[in-house]
Amino acid sequence: MDAAPDDEQPGCILLDVRIPGLSGPDLQSRLIESGSTLPIIFLTGHADTPTTVRAIKAGAEDFLTKPISSEQLIDAIERALARQHAARAQRGRLESFRGHLATLTQRERQVFDLIVRGRINKQIAHELGTTERTVKAHRHQVMEKMQVHSLAELVSIAERLGMLDTNGR
Repeated sequence: MDAAPDDEQPGCILLDVRIPGLSGPDLQSRLIESGSTLPIIFLTGHADTPTTVRAIKAGAEDFLTKPISSEQLIDAIERALARQHAARAQRGRLESFRGHLATLTQRERQVFDLIVRGRINKQIAHELGTTERTVKAHRHQVMEKMQVHSLAELVSIAERLGMLDTNGR
């Protein structure tokens, strides 16, 4: 394998467990190491539980045992493509959020961090050594630049970007 497959185009990889010279699960490992996020469907006439478990734990989309109908195969491919589309859309949203976050000034970023942790304007002003009025202005800029209309949306973005721990802090 010279290069990782192109993940920017819709697609999936159909692998047999037994491939001359390299097993399907070994190729799956190499693809993952190369950074591929294309969904992988295994198709085999020689299913065994350890191989199936290994492939699924490593992220295989499906594990089909021959013989299967063309409808079953097409259904598995359609599910893989749908999941790939959803994952790409999610990655796109996260990239967009990161882009918006990068437009914040240092002070706006401080205000953002405190807002999403539940601090009110008065607390933020005290913590940053400024006035509530200034905090309100920064808060307004944060909402504009992040392209949100509510605190809930802002907190949701912070959670999606992994900026809050499990307790919302």
